Amino acid sequence: MILVSTCFPIMTKQELRKIYLAKRLALSEAEYSQLNFQLYQNFFSNVDLSFIKVLHIFLPIISKKEPDTWLILDRIRREYPHVRISIPRVDNQKNELENFYFEGLHQLKTNEWGIQEPKQGIPTEPEKIDMVLVPLLTFDKQGHRIGYGKGYYDRFLKMCKPGTQKIGISFFDPEEKLPSEEYDVKLNAAITPAQFYSIN
Repeated sequence: MILVSTCFPIMTKQELRKIYLAKRLALSEAEYSQLNFQLYQNFFSNVDLSFIKVLHIFLPIISKKEPDTWLILDRIRREYPHVRISIPRVDNQKNELENFYFEGLHQLKTNEWGIQEPKQGIPTEPEKIDMVLVPLLTFDKQGHRIGYGKGYYDRFLKMCKPGTQKIGISFFDPEEKLPSEEYDVKLNAAITPAQFYSIN
């Protein structure tokens, strides 16, 4: 299967969200599995985990065909024991992410949006996180991303230390340029099934 990037005329973030969510949902189960495996391979081929002590990973919303980060998480737990995994939970009262060290499946519950999240655990301080795998719908070559529009990750990433690596994961090639806002936090890199993009 060949994925061709479509460069749209100037569109709003909301229009682009609809387009890319529809593209993901249109993937067959076979395509979804293949792309997830290619992302997984590309991650471990290009990302150096030697100096990473704490890695933040989002847990996928399978119903929205988000990239299946469980493949990456499971291998890190098996083969990189020096890396501690941190996972997010939405705090609706503060309108921000809380983060906890991952202990196992017994720690998880499914929230009202169908996202698995920790019901308890040891909190992760944002300034201790060395790398974040960032969910997105699309990104561009300058490191801008479009997520679901709630702003949770932009607020969270601003709390991380300046040297934290921010890596987006997408099934699709980047756009040339996306609309962006002053408060958006840019990616350092992005991974697709076909390529690793380093962003200055």
